[in-house]
Amino acid sequence: MPRRILLTGASGFVAGHLIPQLRAAFPDADLTLCGEGLVALDISDHAAVFDLVRRVRPEACIHLAAISAIGEARRDPERAWRVNLMGTLALAEALREVVPDCVMVFASSAEIYGASFKTGSALDEAAAAAPTNTYAATKAAADLALGAMAGDGLRVVRVRPFNHTGAGQTEGFVVPAFAAQIARIGAGKQGAGLMVGNLDACRDFLDVRDVCAAYVACIAQAEALAPGAVLNLASGVARRIGDVLQDLLRISGVRVEVTLDPTRLRPSDIPMARGDAGLAGRTLGWAPRIAWETTLGDVLADWRGRLGHG
Repeated sequence: MPRRILLTGASGFVAGHLIPQLRAAFPDADLTLCGEGLVALDISDHAAVFDLVRRVRPEACIHLAAISAIGEARRDPERAWRVNLMGTLALAEALREVVPDCVMVFASSAEIYGASFKTGSALDEAAAAAPTNTYAATKAAADLALGAMAGDGLRVVRVRPFNHTGAGQTEGFVVPAFAAQIARIGAGKQGAGLMVGNLDACRDFLDVRDVCAAYVACIAQAEALAPGAVLNLASGVARRIGDVLQDLLRISGVRVEVTLDPTRLRPSDIPMARGDAGLAGRTLGWAPRIAWETTLGDVLADWRGRLGHG
């Protein structure tokens, strides 16, 4: 069990769910949490990254820090490349040089498969990376670079989660974007019009807590994973975005007027994305545990709570 764990992106959405799981799984480990309001770290500052790694000397590192919203990466691609690629490489180089036995768990993304989803099949880890947006391209570049560095001694596990959601996620993602509007409409703080993008796209959704469980398992079972290992995290179920909206409306009991917002349409939207996480099941014993209805209810309750209408 690791005695010192370094977590980047610790002030973000996923980390809010991951930190309690890390503390429960590794109660004796010292956690160094890097993020806004925590341990300061500019992940793209090579010297600062090396200095932190020398001070902390982690035995395990989970790298979440990223520009994670597709729209945000599209608006500022230079920053996305600097953070998602160069920041990841700086951290990996520091770990390999300073603490070569440290296990690095890299939060990659199933977005890197991109155009490969056009086959219509559930993709496993052998599918080609074919990114179709800036965010996916930055993640794919970092993912591939870490794979190459594994050949030079980096102990890294590349985890490729499919869409995951839960309480605390921002409106830059589809489920909370719907839930926030429903909550505001229900509270009388927004008119009845609910703005949507492409409702016909189908996506493989997970609860963020299930994704976090996989990150914890990667550390706990690191000895069973080869350096450079790649693991998909997926439910294997492709849910139509319009059906997700209808599920949220049914749970909420709120009546809305659905309105198409062209600004919410992506230039290169993939009709369907579905994953095969069989390898994670075989190597980690991982599978999604949390019911989809529970996930949606939690997201909706989160937004109602923010408005003071729980």
